[in-house]
Amino acid sequence: MAGAWRNPLYLWDVEGAEEEIPATPYASPQRVWDEARESKTPMLPVGRLRYYYKWPGHGGALWSRLRYWPTRRRVLNIRGEYNPKTLRREKTIVDKRPIWWALGLLAFMLAPLIMPGGYQNTLLAAGATFSIYAAINLCWMLIIGTAGIYSLASYAVVGAAAFGVSWMSIHLGLPWWALPFVGAGLGLVFGVIIAIPAIRLDGFYYALLTIGLNELCRVYTLQSKQFGSSTGGLYGADSYVPDSWDPFDQQLLSYYACFGLLLLALALYRIIDGRRLGRILKMAPEKREAFAEATGVDYRRARVWVFVVSSVGLGFIGGFYASHYRGVSFSIFGFDTVLLGLAMLVIGGIGRAEGAVVGTAIVIFLDKVMISTGPLRLVLIGLIMLAVVLLLKGGLFGIKAQFRAWRDKKKSERRSIRSEKGGEMLPEEAAETKDKDVLYWRRYDKMQRDFLKTLVSEEVIEEHRKQPLGQHSEPLERLLLYFRRQPLGDKYAITVVQPFKAYRIVAMSGQRGVAPRIVEDKIYASQNEAYHGVFLRRVQDLLES
Repeated sequence: MAGAWRNPLYLWDVEGAEEEIPATPYASPQRVWDEARESKTPMLPVGRLRYYYKWPGHGGALWSRLRYWPTRRRVLNIRGEYNPKTLRREKTIVDKRPIWWALGLLAFMLAPLIMPGGYQNTLLAAGATFSIYAAINLCWMLIIGTAGIYSLASYAVVGAAAFGVSWMSIHLGLPWWALPFVGAGLGLVFGVIIAIPAIRLDGFYYALLTIGLNELCRVYTLQSKQFGSSTGGLYGADSYVPDSWDPFDQQLLSYYACFGLLLLALALYRIIDGRRLGRILKMAPEKREAFAEATGVDYRRARVWVFVVSSVGLGFIGGFYASHYRGVSFSIFGFDTVLLGLAMLVIGGIGRAEGAVVGTAIVIFLDKVMISTGPLRLVLIGLIMLAVVLLLKGGLFGIKAQFRAWRDKKKSERRSIRSEKGGEMLPEEAAETKDKDVLYWRRYDKMQRDFLKTLVSEEVIEEHRKQPLGQHSEPLERLLLYFRRQPLGDKYAITVVQPFKAYRIVAMSGQRGVAPRIVEDKIYASQNEAYHGVFLRRVQDLLES
């Protein structure tokens, strides 16, 4: 009979000896050895595609790096390295963001040439609005991201400057070219006033104060006759757009003028964030102010300086806003405007200039271009903001760092699987073990246990229950031999409670003079039942190991 074990005692007419006993299918120990040594992770091709050119060689030319004047930021962060695969010296671009900035700004500058005729007016107006709001958000990003001040009064500064210069232009005849500079002066005054509470307040309380200030400006202008309470705003200011031009040329001029304002805001952001003020505040991020103060960094003064300079920039934008729209409405102080601006920062990512610009582009596209969808566009903006907050850590531009962290985690998991030799010993334990033979013995014991687990079956357990002692089949004999070779410590045994009537299972201590401990309170009526109980416990420990 195939798959059967022939009992040699049957030929000697031993009482109770069966001729053949069904045996479990043969499992080769070599298979267990091969499975333990092979990699459990699918191996993929090593390397990645190169999208950027690798310059050969490096030397003195490597250190002649262009920098953004007057900051210390390099135009392209180029690093010299040695490639062990090609055995060559190479230069590689570490930070590729300037390339994307150049391509993005160039595409925005050339966009009016490729706009479809049917949507040209809408896209030009949306592009001008995008540039203004992106400039505001860049200055706001300096306050929230660089300075770490949770101010919600950025649109209050812009609105106050816009209302102030509009009134001066209407009643005092202020020309359009002076409006941004006068607005910068008004922004300086408001910035100093708002920055004073920032010395004492911080976080949530300062945000409440600034949102209250924003609402105070809205209520004051809304009820003031001088600022157009009856007309919904203050209009009639001088504008840089000539009235004699045709509408398309007017929109094109507005588009490029707002684009120039965006470039000025980017330059201000680079000057503040890339020079001394920005570097000082990078030493004192949230919850590390004590460290910065202990090293002699006056981070409070640096924060106030950044706030005041950003307020000057916001006032300049407010003056330009008034000359662009020939006035200003009360909606600049509205809570919905503040929330939309906050959504732009959150979607793009707080603390990054590209986050402010791209987040503004997404929100302006949904709010101004897709205006035909009605209130649904606001719901869509809210859903995008909610998804970014729940799923991403640093906005859209934090996806790369978040993906790299997740990828490195998975690499570590796969690497640990590939380097597994059986999980027999921790790395630090293996390093401290003097006798390295213990490592190989544990590795062999682990593979042996994996092989013996395949031999455990209901037939083997039933065979041991019928005949705990005597001649057994090969699978059962292998299991019993392994159990008998185990160390004496915690090894199961039986003790006699009452001769020939009661037996109990105990565990040996492995130490001379220390009595065995009782494993369970169950009493076995016969010796064979106690032997089978010990066998079941050993099998259970084997399967759980």
